[in-house]
Amino acid sequence: MNIGIFRFRITVSPSRLNQSMQPMTQNATRPMKAIILFDSMSTGGSTDQFIEAIGQNLARTGAYVEKARCRENGDFSFVDEFDVVVMGAPIYYLLVSSQLLGALSRSNLKAHLKGKKVALFVACGSPEPMAHLLYLPQLKMNLENPVILAERVFAPDQLKNPEAAADFASQIIEAYDRSLKP
Repeated sequence: MNIGIFRFRITVSPSRLNQSMQPMTQNATRPMKAIILFDSMSTGGSTDQFIEAIGQNLARTGAYVEKARCRENGDFSFVDEFDVVVMGAPIYYLLVSSQLLGALSRSNLKAHLKGKKVALFVACGSPEPMAHLLYLPQLKMNLENPVILAERVFAPDQLKNPEAAADFASQIIEAYDRSLKP
C-alpha cells in the first residue's frame, strides 16, 4: 500500500523517440526503468515542469519512466522495481524540501534505496558551490551505498530551460550505460 504517494507514468509518442540516441537497456529485452521521486510545495510550478522534462528526455531514449511525489509517511517498497532513482526538490529556508527529506529519514525509502543507482538534483537560488556544500549532502547523508550517476544544482532560471533538463537526462543516461559495462 502506498500511503500518500501518487505514481504517474511519463510517456512520449513514438514519433518523439530520439532515434539518434542508443536506447537505455539493462539487457536486450528490457528497457531501463526509472522513477523520479520529488517534492515541491506547488503543483504545476517550475520544479514540476522540470521533472516532467527530465522524464520526457529519459522516455525518448526508450526508458520506462514514472514520477512520484514524496510523502514522509509513504511506503516506498515500489522503488525496488526500478533500475534508476532520480531524486530532486527545491530548497526552502536552507533545507531540501521537507517531504523528500522526511521520506528519506522517516519512511522505508532509505532501505529501498540501498545500493541503487541514483541521480540527485536540487533547485535553489544559492550560488552553485554553496549549494554543493550545503544542500546535496542533505540528500546524500540519507543514502547507503548508492551508485550516484549524476548530481546537479539548478538555478531557478535553469528550471525553465529545456536544454538543462536534456543535459541532466543525458548525464544520467551516459552514467547508467557506463555502470552496465563490466
